Amino acid sequence: MALTAPPDGSGDSSSSTRTGTLPRVLRTLLTGPHLHSFRLLFATRIVGQLSDGTFQVALASYVIFSPEKQATAGQVAEAFAVLLLPFTVVGPFAGVFLDRWPRRQVLVRANLLRAALVVVVAVLVALHVPNVVFYIGALGVLSANRFILAGLSASLPHTVPSRHLVAANSALPTAGTLAATAGGAVSLIVHALLGSGDNATIGELACVAALYTAAAMCAVGIARTALGPDQQPEESTWSAVRTVAVGVAQGARHLAARPVAGRALLAVTVSRFCYGVVTIMTLLLYRNYFNNPDQPASGLAGFALAVGLSGAGFGLSALITPLATRRLRLETWITVCLLAAAVTELCFGLPFRPVPLLAGALLLGLASQGQKICTDTLAQRSVDDEYRGRVFVFYDMVFNGAFVLAAAFSAAALPANGKSYVVVTIVAACYALVGLWYGLGATLAAFRVPRRRPDAPVEPPTTPAVR
Repeated sequence: MALTAPPDGSGDSSSSTRTGTLPRVLRTLLTGPHLHSFRLLFATRIVGQLSDGTFQVALASYVIFSPEKQATAGQVAEAFAVLLLPFTVVGPFAGVFLDRWPRRQVLVRANLLRAALVVVVAVLVALHVPNVVFYIGALGVLSANRFILAGLSASLPHTVPSRHLVAANSALPTAGTLAATAGGAVSLIVHALLGSGDNATIGELACVAALYTAAAMCAVGIARTALGPDQQPEESTWSAVRTVAVGVAQGARHLAARPVAGRALLAVTVSRFCYGVVTIMTLLLYRNYFNNPDQPASGLAGFALAVGLSGAGFGLSALITPLATRRLRLETWITVCLLAAAVTELCFGLPFRPVPLLAGALLLGLASQGQKICTDTLAQRSVDDEYRGRVFVFYDMVFNGAFVLAAAFSAAALPANGKSYVVVTIVAACYALVGLWYGLGATLAAFRVPRRRPDAPVEPPTTPAVR
């Protein structure tokens, strides 16, 4: 039976963390007698994203940091686009199924599918297939990831009380990101032990397949119906597949009718675009500017360190965000994070030196994750459960689409070594402008709309929702 969270009687969006600090609340969530489903959901995410980190670094070492391959801005952007653009097609289908199938079953089966596909990718590496074929196999693995991450977000409100939702949103996604960072370290260790070349990549992929299987076993322990959905749409599954575009429109329309969530989603999409540009720039700087292009191993190690520090920033955000939102509205903290990201880019990006860049990676990770924690919480509180799967997959779709746009922009704007004062300035300006826009919009909305409990049911629309 799913845990139903009673109203906490709070009067503002920050009250969900007033019952205690993040470590105390997290300890409660991980040890509480009636939170078995949350603990297993937590374990599923940790093990799954540990696998993701290992897999992503294995792909990077094979495609970008191989001694035989020269990475230009266009080639790096092509790799990101091939791996991410189709997710905008897979996403809507995932939403339809997440609102119909038991989400626990999705978590189990998608992880097992990923494990099998990773084995296929390892075989492709051993056969020395062209990059196009390799990308198709990798795409299958990462496409299954869309079901899992969206399912985890849609399932979370079924496993924790509403008053702990901010802390859970801080802990679960952030711990998953830290696990992904640790997975990158696992991949580097395996690579170092087995040496360079295809054998190292195959060894990394074998570890990934085992970890994905372990993630599926964690999800097996959750009750079949514990994660929702609570109601089944009347339309059959296969009929919904044929009308998938309508399903996406329903999720988008549901989100648009809730401006608190819609405004936050738009802001985090712009932020994701900026973060994508910075990621590709950092990769090129370590591959071709900070290090000798003929020695990609040192470039991979430097880029991995930058990613690790960004992950550490995510971890700090998990501690800081719940504390900040005890005193600030979630919307205020989102604004602070966006403006802080703008300052970070100008202060730590423009020198184009490794030490400032690494410091900037830490701070940018902190700001980006702080914004996302608040956005996830606002979306979860504002949408109805029967639409939650479609809304979060739409969220995931535009989130990845923003990174694809960042890849296209980077291919056109960045030189091969990644050094561009103009691009850094543009990124900082984007962060600042969207921060000012969001802060102003949220402030005006707070004056126009009467305050209500953030976890109170949303009033039904004046016209029936399309199903």
